[in-house]
Amino acid sequence: MSAAPDLPLPQVIGIDLGGTAIKLGRFAQDGTCLASLSVATPQPATPHAVIEAMVDAIAQIDPDRQCQAIGIGTPGPVDVSGRISTVAINLHNWRDVPLADWLEAKTDLPVVLANDANCAGLGEAWLGAGQHFSNLILLTLGTGVGGAVILDGNLFVGHMGTAAELGLITLNIDGPPCNSGNYGSLEQYVSVQAIRRRTGLEPAQLGALAKVGDIDALTFWQQYGKELGAGLASLIYVLTPEAIIIGGGVSASAEFFFPSIHAEIECRVLPSSRTGLKILTAKLGNQAGIVGAAKLAWNRLEEEN
Repeated sequence: MSAAPDLPLPQVIGIDLGGTAIKLGRFAQDGTCLASLSVATPQPATPHAVIEAMVDAIAQIDPDRQCQAIGIGTPGPVDVSGRISTVAINLHNWRDVPLADWLEAKTDLPVVLANDANCAGLGEAWLGAGQHFSNLILLTLGTGVGGAVILDGNLFVGHMGTAAELGLITLNIDGPPCNSGNYGSLEQYVSVQAIRRRTGLEPAQLGALAKVGDIDALTFWQQYGKELGAGLASLIYVLTPEAIIIGGGVSASAEFFFPSIHAEIECRVLPSSRTGLKILTAKLGNQAGIVGAAKLAWNRLEEEN
């Protein structure tokens, strides 16, 4: 009797949709990345042009059509059902785009969407710095400040799908105006743009100066950690996470501002609200988005089965 042929392992595709690049990964259920691909985002990045680019890239990364679902991280808010990209930063004419419906019609695969910061949080929770915790916060310190909240192992998006805009909490009621309409949001103190505005330098330059002992750079990072720690204190009181994971480009200089984060949290937060709290740097870097999008797809498959 001949042996039964091996069945192909179930797989999904995770997609990180950005203004300049569309990154894709094909993943097994244990998180193994079986293939990856990056293609340029069409310019102008209109919805139909982006869809066609995605369809072509999906055919390249899954030529044998082994994948069972697609997860997508988009640069902006998504409706609570994970079907509609309501706004996408740096994409052209992108309002209330039924991205899941359109891509399902093109691929015959179930599709689910989430905000890109939420995908990064899912990725870190699944395979990165947060994989040993059920309750965590991710903060991405980049051009803006994104956030994600994982509660009891599940991504928290709120009843409208737009929760966890952690960078938009108020740090100073009289602070600089924010694109959100807020004033003095955390983003206005700890994002890359805020660092440029306040110092005239890039975070990497300030990190390099701190490494050689430049007093001004070291003083800046100490104040930076103090302000970030004050913002995190508010989040800790609300969410009491087991871990806070700091990602994004600014996290490359974590060694210079983590000590003042810890000091600020210790003086602002009651011990009962921070018992055992870990503050960690993210591990997955630029891959967090596709990893989290893949996890989003696996989650959707599990819900359907």
